Amino acid sequence: MRLQTLLHAVFPPECLCCGARVETDFAICGACWRDTPFVLGASCDLCGVGLPGQRGNGAPLICEECHMVARPWARGRSVLHYADNGRKLVLGLKHGDRAEIARAAGPWMARAASDLLADAPLIVPIPLHWQRLAKRRFNQSALLAKALAEASGCDWLPDALIRVRNTGTQDGRDRDNRFANLDAAILVHPRRAAALSGRRVLLVDDVMTSGATFSAATQACHAAGAQQVCVIALARVARDV
Repeated sequence: MRLQTLLHAVFPPECLCCGARVETDFAICGACWRDTPFVLGASCDLCGVGLPGQRGNGAPLICEECHMVARPWARGRSVLHYADNGRKLVLGLKHGDRAEIARAAGPWMARAASDLLADAPLIVPIPLHWQRLAKRRFNQSALLAKALAEASGCDWLPDALIRVRNTGTQDGRDRDNRFANLDAAILVHPRRAAALSGRRVLLVDDVMTSGATFSAATQACHAAGAQQVCVIALARVARDV
């Protein structure tokens, strides 16, 4: 405690969004919190996008896009909308070497996926191709998965999946091309298939846009015998682009 107090005296905690001083590490100041588009209230049970109204206790709510696009996973959640501070946080984690954002996101994701975590699923990150991993030096989805595992007490397996083809960026592709680009690009690591067989799996990624990446990863988990696959993204793009 004394060491932490000393560190805070020398390096005061700063808001993850604006850099203003805050009371605790890995926090957002009050002003930025109000401007951060957390998914609250009603949301799609398959992708987590926010929907009008409030959560209910009846049938699952499904958004228009998930009615049109088949989702191979069972349920999905997201923490933020990919806009404003939500986009800023994701880009800071993904391209700004800001691992502290993943530390903050762990408890956020645990709250958003509390019902999905009730059966203690195996937490699995979406993989990067080795060429992109070598260039970026880290997998942001693995950082998020680790933080979620620590916040929830669930097991996680960072190398359960591998990306066998360098699919490049999905930016600028329409929905059909996104799915075609990910076709057969993600497989279960040969040495990890037994760990997924018969397990409930929770896939973790930083952003969900079309759902193509989650679909490819879900199909790989099912091929390995996973009992059920659910997904969670730190941020959800509201409409496919």
